[in-house]
Amino acid sequence: MKDIETIDTFNQITVDINGDVGSPLGYMAGGFHAGLRRKKKDFGWIYSTTKATAAGVYTLNRFKAAPLKVTEDSINIDQTLQAIVVNSANANSCTGDRGIQDAKDTQSWVAERLNIEPHHVGIASTGVIGSFLPMDKMKRGVDHVLHDAFNQSDYFNQSILTTDTTTKHVSVKVNIDNQIVTIGGTAKGSGMIHPNMATMLGFITTDAKVGSEPLNECLKQITDHSFNMITVDGDSSTNDMVLCMANGQVDHHWLDENHPEWQKFVYAINYVARYLAQSIAKDGEGATKLVTARVKGAIDIHEARKMAKSIVSSNLVKTAIHGEDANFGRIVTAMGYASKHINPHATNVALCQVAVVKAGMSVAFDEAYLKKQLEADNIIIEATVGDGDGEATAYGCDLSYEYVRINASYRT
Repeated sequence: MKDIETIDTFNQITVDINGDVGSPLGYMAGGFHAGLRRKKKDFGWIYSTTKATAAGVYTLNRFKAAPLKVTEDSINIDQTLQAIVVNSANANSCTGDRGIQDAKDTQSWVAERLNIEPHHVGIASTGVIGSFLPMDKMKRGVDHVLHDAFNQSDYFNQSILTTDTTTKHVSVKVNIDNQIVTIGGTAKGSGMIHPNMATMLGFITTDAKVGSEPLNECLKQITDHSFNMITVDGDSSTNDMVLCMANGQVDHHWLDENHPEWQKFVYAINYVARYLAQSIAKDGEGATKLVTARVKGAIDIHEARKMAKSIVSSNLVKTAIHGEDANFGRIVTAMGYASKHINPHATNVALCQVAVVKAGMSVAFDEAYLKKQLEADNIIIEATVGDGDGEATAYGCDLSYEYVRINASYRT
């Protein structure tokens, strides 16, 4: 992909794969090595020069981590944030009342440094579950927020990583009311990825003017199409969270579903979310291939989503893809147990654009040719399961020996 790619949909939506949460007007982001990790940056921040409308989507795991609880409660006060701080290496999860207080103390320190209200500071953590935060190191990180030497957005992109092998970020420009609006995004995630909104965190910023209610509904909608349609290993973490900030620094009419260009904005922010989601799936722990499953013809979108996600979640499908084995039986099996509404006699499956199932029956194909296609980095599985209107796409990765090695020694 080129560094800058123009997307024709909706007339000139421009994507910058070098962009990130610091790209929209009025945002600064950075990162610092506070000592939570041995060498790498481990404390990051996002700051808006003005207050921003805020929305969040959080894990459904019952063991919700302390920073998520604090952030959710803070946003609920007036649906506004001005800063977000994130630490890696320590999830501050399963830490009880002390974990809550540690998150609140961090929030207060940041607020004091930036001269803003504590509830206008979002808190996020990622890393090992069950350990208390080393607050002396957290304080050291806070003391460097907005420091000129560390106020580079790529430092933020690096600071939130755990087992990720690469940073994940993008920005989009879109014309709203003849004004250029920018949407930036940064995410992390590699293992424990099966969001149900893994150790997945996503941050989206925009300089658009959007009210709290439409922003919240938009974030929920795009999350269902992106972050909630990826899987690496089937595990949902205690710390999954996606936060969105809109600081309104571009002078256009306020955006909501009644604005004539609302769908253009939704498309653009959805592009950012999908790009980040695919980047997470592609960077799954030990992964060598991105797997995309597209299901059409289901009775509704919910059934389509269940089947698509079941395909990319199946360990048997994932290992077959890793072994470059055209074992399509694993694909139809995964769909068959995901939905009772699937019509086997109307089911067609293609693997890497090669038909392997028609009307529920296997069809002859060139094994050697298909095996060669399965050597690619991006594997596409397409299934039609009836004549309904339901369509969905899910993203996952293969399951390798390296995944076992990484997670067998995660704490060491």
